[in-house]
Amino acid sequence: MKSKIKRSLVKTLTWRILATTTTFIVSWFITGSLTFAGSIAVIEATAKMFLYYGHERGWSKIKWGYHGPEEHTHIFPSIKYDFRDKERHD
Repeated sequence: MKSKIKRSLVKTLTWRILATTTTFIVSWFITGSLTFAGSIAVIEATAKMFLYYGHERGWSKIKWGYHGPEEHTHIFPSIKYDFRDKERHD
């Protein structure tokens, strides 16, 4: 199964919605303030979206535990670069 960038982006966004809602509710419960809870949720969501996306893309390049055809995910799909072909790119 080839991991596509769009798939990673959608997974990132849907997970962030779920996780940030949880953070908001817990923060509201602890602080008793919608303003503080909202601030915490926005900061947490912004930071963790970037971290999750990078984590997801990194794991898409790791072969351990993967039983499919060998395929690479490209950050820029329009640029076709085969890292295995060192003679062409040195």
